[in-house]
Amino acid sequence: MSNVKTAKQDKVPFGQKMAFGSGHLVLNLLPGALAVFMFFLVTAFGMDPWLAGLLGGLPRIFDALTDPIMGFISDNTKSKWGRRRPYIFIGAVLSGILFALLFQLSEDNSVMFNFWYFLLMSLLFLVGNTMYATPLVGLGYEMTTDYNERTRLMAFANTVGQIAWMLVPWFWVVIADPTVFPISEEVLRSIGEMGLTGDELQKITTEKLQGTGVRKLSLIVGLVCAVLGILPAIFCKGLDAGKMENRKEIGLKTLSSNFKELGQGIKEVFKNKPFMKLCGATFLVFNGFQIVASFSFFIIVFYIYNGDYGLASTWPAWFASLTAIITAFMVIPIVSRIANKWGKRKAFIISTVISIIGYCLKWWGFDNDLNAQFNQSSAGVGLNNFVASIFDTINPFLDSIGMSWFSMDSSQGGPWLMFVPIPLMAFGLGGLFTLMMSMTADVCDLDELENGMPRKEGTFGAIYWWFVKLGQAIALVLGGAILSLVGFDEGAVSQTAETMTKLRIADIVIPAVTAAIAVWIMWKYNLNETRSREIKIELVKRRGEL
Repeated sequence: MSNVKTAKQDKVPFGQKMAFGSGHLVLNLLPGALAVFMFFLVTAFGMDPWLAGLLGGLPRIFDALTDPIMGFISDNTKSKWGRRRPYIFIGAVLSGILFALLFQLSEDNSVMFNFWYFLLMSLLFLVGNTMYATPLVGLGYEMTTDYNERTRLMAFANTVGQIAWMLVPWFWVVIADPTVFPISEEVLRSIGEMGLTGDELQKITTEKLQGTGVRKLSLIVGLVCAVLGILPAIFCKGLDAGKMENRKEIGLKTLSSNFKELGQGIKEVFKNKPFMKLCGATFLVFNGFQIVASFSFFIIVFYIYNGDYGLASTWPAWFASLTAIITAFMVIPIVSRIANKWGKRKAFIISTVISIIGYCLKWWGFDNDLNAQFNQSSAGVGLNNFVASIFDTINPFLDSIGMSWFSMDSSQGGPWLMFVPIPLMAFGLGGLFTLMMSMTADVCDLDELENGMPRKEGTFGAIYWWFVKLGQAIALVLGGAILSLVGFDEGAVSQTAETMTKLRIADIVIPAVTAAIAVWIMWKYNLNETRSREIKIELVKRRGEL
């Protein structure tokens, strides 16, 4: 256990932690909502799936180019408000506004009009989001210089950030609920005047309903993100950069030299071996999880409920939300304590191994026969009755406030065992970003020791999250490819037993194997607490600080 007590000046005040946490809530809410809303490009706005895929991939290429540039600009900015905070403030406002505008599409527009509108707005949104996200990540790295306080700060921020993942799964439900975002009377009249019947009437009504939900909910999400996003710019404090040496002039006249300096800085980052271990491990753990992220939804609907979306009801949303709740309030605090006691490397290895055990338990958690046996047992009957009694009590209240969609139907029993692996699986991502962001801050100290000023928190943050985004892009491609390989037929009402068995195996093996490789990569990571504190002392001497 660490015997070094955190100095008072190195502790981050609770108010600043809350403000930084609100920034992380925005960092999670925007991409989470974006992923949900993009699904409705096809179902609500009639976008060809191939074009929708382009809209998901092309902006990511642009995003990969802008992140390091923004990191360099942030590292070298000189202003009375600091290096990061002006960009965070402006970026938060732009991100919120542009996200809302991004989804103000109309089902009546042509497909190509919606395509070019969405592509252009996506590029503008990513500029605003990069202006916000990259400096915010860099600010977090410099809010404290203490080895353990960095972990506590990142743990707190990631706990707050998990609130986004408690909310996002329910976006699927509320967008399609006519009681939440009802179609206007004018639109209903126009539908009636079309003289449609049967499936055609159902199709056009569903499109109008989903389009209305997407437009209205995106306005709410954009406003919330703009308001919460500016809080770190107002309340958080980073390093005093007033005396920071060797910062480059940012402007059109120095554009050529700036690109040379950016290239040199990126080379130095990639030569940092501890940092590359962090990026490699993150890429594997996160990418392995992302590849199979949607598989649980398909397994619940097509394996447990044999393709009946009505019976599946809100179970997929509950699965995702409960995962976020356990991650926030159980896993992250435990990982933070383990890191404080045994160090960040050991905490990562322990949490990742626990997640592998959780992935393996999914085989039994999603087993239909075991779930049926549990529901017939006294424990299962008691649990179903208990849940039913809770919702029988609160359903009138939910109905009165328009939240009937939140109910859980356990009258026929539920796949309760699928929740058992969640506390173990949650250690994967819950430990990953809490520890890796804290360790990246330690790496920034090492870089200053080896390469001098200016400190490159923005560049390190940009490169780290570039690996995360690269993983997301690859996961989108591989996830679809695996669904095809196992024989999943998206047009079929139900799937074959062989297909679902293969899908369940992939759902376990892929994240377990990538996590195991990540443990191997981090096994000899050597930037521990002792070395980090030695570096800090040397930097203090070099700067002439007390």
